[in-house]
Amino acid sequence: MSEQKTWKQRGYYLLLWIVALIFFAPVFWIFLAAFKTAGDLISPEFKFFFTPTLDNIRNIFQTPNFWSYFGMSFILSIGAVLIALVVSFLAAYSFSRYKPTGTNFIMFLLLSVRMVPASAVVVPVFLMYSAVGALKTLPGMLLFYAMFCIPFSLWILKGFLDGVSLRFDETALVNGGSRMHVITKVVLPQVKPGLVAAAIFNLIFVWNEFLFNYILGGNGSTMIPVLLATGVKQGGMTDWSFIASLSFIYVLPPIIMIYIFQKYLLVGMTFGTVRGEV
Repeated sequence: MSEQKTWKQRGYYLLLWIVALIFFAPVFWIFLAAFKTAGDLISPEFKFFFTPTLDNIRNIFQTPNFWSYFGMSFILSIGAVLIALVVSFLAAYSFSRYKPTGTNFIMFLLLSVRMVPASAVVVPVFLMYSAVGALKTLPGMLLFYAMFCIPFSLWILKGFLDGVSLRFDETALVNGGSRMHVITKVVLPQVKPGLVAAAIFNLIFVWNEFLFNYILGGNGSTMIPVLLATGVKQGGMTDWSFIASLSFIYVLPPIIMIYIFQKYLLVGMTFGTVRGEV
């Protein structure tokens, strides 16, 4: 490898690191601020070196309803995504293998649900939930988030299933396997990266969702973003310690999850876009 090419690669990687650090800077500030005292936090001069404190984290743990909201974030996120993945995988298999008339148009209509701004549909959804008695209930919020997760999951999984050869299905059926055996034992293991990618993207969506949870949710179905929005003002002033420490705690689970499943996530973001049998 020539010296000129080596320097170009180094410059390219250096540029990538600079861009990554710029985007990570706000997150890094939140992490530091979570362990600063109130005086250090509101100081006009940024203090990189300071005496850390755990008082902010302790205060968050002692906040009323914190643990119930935190647990509800897990319940709604994981529950809605699991429901969405089951429905999406079966629907994607049907679209990929049976190819009903108007498949492309149906797929576009399903994805268009995610294109509509949340503020444009919050009133109709509120009226519908009020009419059926699902307002401020855990099942209502669970099904609502599952409904929003299904279109995106369906698109990802159909791309994966289109890349799995139909010969796998035919071979299993010829050898006496049932259709359910084909779906669960033959096809499902081959689209595992797509399942993980769809799960992570939708988990992040539900985990961070605020508007619908604030309007449709109740005492038994409220998540941390609502607590963050409603508890930001303390004594008429913005409580930056509360914001920083709660954000630090709340962002850790997605970061850990993405770190653990990053291999599947990278494959899922690229493989499903490639057409061709495997």
